[in-house]
Amino acid sequence: MVFSSPVFLFVFFPAVCLVSLVLPVRLQNAWLALASVVFYAFGQPQYTLLLGASVLANYVFGRLLMRAGPHRRCILAFAAAANLLALGAFKYLDFLALTLNRLFGLSLTPPGIVLPIGISFYTFQGLSYVIDVYRTPSEGTKSLGKLLLYISFFPQLIAGPIIKYHDVSAQIDCRERTPGRTLTGVRRFIGGFAKKMLLANTAGKVADAVFALTTDALDFRLAWLGAVCYTLQIYFDFSGYSDMAIGLGKLFGFDFAENFNLPYVSRSIREFWRRWHISLSSWFRDYLYIPLGGSRCGKARTMRNKLAVFFATGLWHGANWTFVLWGLWHGLFSLLEEAGIIPKRLRGSRAGQLYTLLVVTLGFVLFRADTLGGAWLMVSKMFTGAPRPVHTLTLYRLLDGYTATLLVSAVLLSLGLPQRAAGRLALRAPAAVREACCAVFYAGIFALGVLALATAGFNPFIYFQF
Repeated sequence: MVFSSPVFLFVFFPAVCLVSLVLPVRLQNAWLALASVVFYAFGQPQYTLLLGASVLANYVFGRLLMRAGPHRRCILAFAAAANLLALGAFKYLDFLALTLNRLFGLSLTPPGIVLPIGISFYTFQGLSYVIDVYRTPSEGTKSLGKLLLYISFFPQLIAGPIIKYHDVSAQIDCRERTPGRTLTGVRRFIGGFAKKMLLANTAGKVADAVFALTTDALDFRLAWLGAVCYTLQIYFDFSGYSDMAIGLGKLFGFDFAENFNLPYVSRSIREFWRRWHISLSSWFRDYLYIPLGGSRCGKARTMRNKLAVFFATGLWHGANWTFVLWGLWHGLFSLLEEAGIIPKRLRGSRAGQLYTLLVVTLGFVLFRADTLGGAWLMVSKMFTGAPRPVHTLTLYRLLDGYTATLLVSAVLLSLGLPQRAAGRLALRAPAAVREACCAVFYAGIFALGVLALATAGFNPFIYFQF
């Protein structure tokens, strides 16, 4: 079940919301946990037990780590190994078998395991919980139900943001739902829904069409169009999901941290990663970079630690060398900035923003391609490939008026220009006028999103595969 599906919008969510409104917090938690398990089972019932096993195992590890004793470090090591081995078995065995076959000429048969949706996200939440309890035993919980709700809560179960237990534990015990919070949550959800249905899906259709073209059918214009459209698609797809998750959380009384902050206005790669997928960046900072020594052990080890983080970031995204190299691509430019090879004066200017967008766009070509060869073909066409009439016809076919309008809107929104203009106008308008305009705007984009949904097929979010 996805947020942008009729069954979620018009059946599951209204039912869960209405029932929770009449229940006290204690019973709300049980209801939301049950609804979350149903939500997950709707998509992959065969892996519901895996989710339950992950919750139960991390609960047991947490209880053991809450006790003082000489073996806490061993328990933590076992807990981390159990989580990572489960993730590795379901996500990376095929990748490992294929890699060994290529390197050593073996003939290992990949097991062909279907990837459980959301496993990377709920595994990392379980890991953060046991690590935090090891560091501060008082942050653990004796309630299996609370931990189940924390890990399986349906707004962020499938594709984040990655939440830390200590950030929501108090809200699990006591939270309030006010008309103001509800209105904010509804607007945030609608905004994310419109991002997905109107902007991400439109950009995605163009990107898919371009990436499916043969070598002869591509020129530099089409290659750039495909790369830019995918860069827009992945941002609006993933930030749209995060907006919907944050909005749903507010509707049930939870405050989730922001996951995106206009990353395409960044003027350096380091700034980009402070704005893109913030919950994942902070997770790797807290649980990998700092434990490895961070920047406290000299430049050589700092560089090693950063490359380790970017390698892990790429590998976390998928079992393919394209993802690994995407992570290392960002790591390379982060290190070049750290070393001063890319000067500070560039990173603080508009030219720095163009440099960052170029690096990010080329990186997303690698991210989107199925193979390294396919990525190289697309990048080479971006800088070569003379246009011919057949290419121009393809360009016109892809960019009809509706599509072009939405793509231009996506570019402007990704740079924050309409948001800033709307903010300035809102400051000048009376409160009643401002609220009326907001009501009309959100009702309008929701209606447009529903119309797009009515004509769309199954449209899962990109990060469901991770």
